[in-house]
Amino acid sequence: MLIYLLFGILAGVLGGMGMGGGTVLIPLLTFFIGTSQNLAQGLNLLAFLPMSIIAILIHSQNNLVKFSYGIITILAGVLSAFLGGLIANYLDQNQLRISFGVFLILLSIFELIKIFKK
Repeated sequence: MLIYLLFGILAGVLGGMGMGGGTVLIPLLTFFIGTSQNLAQGLNLLAFLPMSIIAILIHSQNNLVKFSYGIITILAGVLSAFLGGLIANYLDQNQLRISFGVFLILLSIFELIKIFKK
């Protein structure tokens, strides 16, 4: 239980900063605890709900949220989350892990390019 608490704290801090706690939480759960990829993604989604609500409240108090833009993003996100959930149900454990790993690699490359452009 202590390791879940520690991982939750780490994901919460990163999620509250807007970095997406799942980017850290999913690998922590799969690599260090041996949780299946499907279960780790489900736990991440469950943990994301209260963390995101708190983060939204804090960021909106600091005028860092544009709700008009958020509505468009929410609509697109809900539709694509539905489609992504359907796709995830048809992928096996290894395909899901590889997909998530490729996503993290591409995200890292994108961030490195941004840093070197500066």
